Amino acid sequence: MRKRIVVNAGLTETRVGVQEGNLLTELYLERHRHRSIVGSVYKGVVTNVLPGMQAAFVDIGLQKDAFLYAGDYTTNLADLTGVMLAVADDEGDGDEADADPDADVVGEVVPRREMAPIEDLVHKDQTVLVQVSKESLGTKGARITSFISLPGRYLVYMPQARHIGVSRRIRDDRERERLRAALRSVSLPPGGFILRTNAEGKSESEFAADVEFLTRLWAQVQARFEQAPAPAVLHEEGDLTFRVVRDLFSPEVDEFVVDSREVYDKCAGYVEALVPALRDRVRRWEEPTPIFEALGIEKDIEKALRRRVWLKSGGYIVIDHTEALVSIDVNTGKYVGKRDFEQTVLKINLEAVGEVVRQIRLRDLGGIIIIDFIDMESAEHREQVYRALKRALAEDKARTNVLEISELGLVEMTRKRVRQDLRSLLSVVCPTCKGSGITKSDATLAAEIFRGVQAKVATAEDANGREVVIRVHPDLARYFEGDGHEGLERLARVVERKITIQPNHADREGYEVRLRGGASQ
Repeated sequence: MRKRIVVNAGLTETRVGVQEGNLLTELYLERHRHRSIVGSVYKGVVTNVLPGMQAAFVDIGLQKDAFLYAGDYTTNLADLTGVMLAVADDEGDGDEADADPDADVVGEVVPRREMAPIEDLVHKDQTVLVQVSKESLGTKGARITSFISLPGRYLVYMPQARHIGVSRRIRDDRERERLRAALRSVSLPPGGFILRTNAEGKSESEFAADVEFLTRLWAQVQARFEQAPAPAVLHEEGDLTFRVVRDLFSPEVDEFVVDSREVYDKCAGYVEALVPALRDRVRRWEEPTPIFEALGIEKDIEKALRRRVWLKSGGYIVIDHTEALVSIDVNTGKYVGKRDFEQTVLKINLEAVGEVVRQIRLRDLGGIIIIDFIDMESAEHREQVYRALKRALAEDKARTNVLEISELGLVEMTRKRVRQDLRSLLSVVCPTCKGSGITKSDATLAAEIFRGVQAKVATAEDANGREVVIRVHPDLARYFEGDGHEGLERLARVVERKITIQPNHADREGYEVRLRGGASQ
């Protein structure tokens, strides 16, 4: 399947789409004034220690203090030798690096429950060396860790660990052993390394260059930590285009297209430095039609903001966000099958698997996800759908954990959340429905206004006011001209006043009642 990376450099933001075939599977967005801080290293100051939450708040120079959990902190950066770092599971770069929870580990894994209490680890006003592991999400500040991981092109360097791991995406056992041997033949500094997916087929010389770069970077971070006053940024991750070249541009990518001369030159420079063998796959988009529109990406983004997504067969999936989880419901829709109902259900569920995983990756959904497949009577069919789901998720770079399908057709899974999902990035909560997706009906609003008018008249000090003026949304004003007109006449008789409707209120559910010469409500 043809794979393409497409870069759209706008005036205020840069967007990068990854297409497999003609379908958009991943989308990354970075606004120029709000670059991602995941992976950046800071010198911070502890502002508060919360024993009840086993966490601390740390000022790293952002608007909100960052959150440091006890299990994400180690007191002895210099001598720590046996910890398999949680952050290393993701090769140090969140969703844009290859998740690696199954990397082979040499050394002791320290369970979080054995960590010392937070009050024994840090104290108020202490300076700490930390790295951002999750962006600020909603009302929460960024999550940080003291387990530093520095990604290169082929390796991730973890100065506080002592093991060599191999990406789970490299499945050939002989290649895994060859990679370990090649890396061990290089003069390595203290610390641990993970061989990334990009390392497959590479040689000692390429690893040596990565080791030299990462060692020098770590030395710079340590030197800046000693000199800089806190809070201070010690190392910033590169911009989106740099991270894409480093983490996503591989031999599997057939084409890397950029629509801006300036950004094209920059990407070409990154490619020359990191993957010169792929230089001929980078080209500039010179067509008059905007690149995302011409390649169908704009339509895919628009669909990714919809609640309902149609399948080719006529079935569809519905994606709903709640406070605790994301639910994905699979429905038969227009597809009725041919003869066997069980085969119809199986066909739709198998088709839905691909689209569900594509939407999860494209929308960057995280946390708890519940998938409600159409009920399957056959245990064999449930197993078939489960295996298809696992295979599809194997291509996802974010760490996932999937439970088997229940007899009711439900799948419970988790997916690591590092950044805001696509919906949060591209939209805001509706000011009218406040995110509920529903508003009061015209009849309900009319009855509420009638009660408000009656209360206003009953308590009015201006007993001589003979007119009630009601300012409402234009939609509700039209309702009063039609179905609500009879109720308006009855209200006028009850309050013994003339009723005037003014269609000039901006809020659909808002209204204003005035008695002529009286105060507003």
